[in-house]
Amino acid sequence: MPKFVDAALRRQEVVEAVFRIVAADGLERASLREVADEAELAVGSVRHYFASSDELLTHSFGVVVDRIVSRLTAADERLAEARPGTPEHHQGVLTLLGEFLPLDEERAVDACVWMAFKNAARTKPFLAPEADRSHRAVAAIVGRLVMEVASAANTDAAMDQQRLVTEAERLLATLDGLTMHALLQPEWMTAQMCTDVLESHLTGLGGHAGGH
Repeated sequence: MPKFVDAALRRQEVVEAVFRIVAADGLERASLREVADEAELAVGSVRHYFASSDELLTHSFGVVVDRIVSRLTAADERLAEARPGTPEHHQGVLTLLGEFLPLDEERAVDACVWMAFKNAARTKPFLAPEADRSHRAVAAIVGRLVMEVASAANTDAAMDQQRLVTEAERLLATLDGLTMHALLQPEWMTAQMCTDVLESHLTGLGGHAGGH
């Protein structure tokens, strides 16, 4: 009797192998053969689920985007339960922003993989749609957050669209920078340092009101 193979589980195992390779050695080593070896599968088995390296990388990029956006969405839903301007809301904002950062092993791997794919999308057009989806999904959450924080602090509650975009992009750039520093210099850019930087950024936005 042929052995039953759960296709969804096997695809996930292959993707996890991609993540381990990217986190350890970079995207350049994530070929079908290397991924098959890492997953302890034959190359033909990997090709059964992914016809090409491009297809495998595109799918893997989508998976890490979904994982990160799922965590952000869950944190955003919890934040909605807190009243803006309260210490609970302020802590919820920090918790949500912390979901971007490599503050534990799972988030560190996801952040490393996400950054590697975003950078690769610059020269690999087949990754561009996922990179665009990633930015739009994250920017939407950050944009709502900026509006909430500014409004709660009575800082131009009716923030015009251009300033909203500018502040959202400034926060996204801060998060990208913190992520990169935390990945490259974890001894210096600790979880506490990340929190301190975010606190300072929120103060500049007017978001410190109600925080303490």
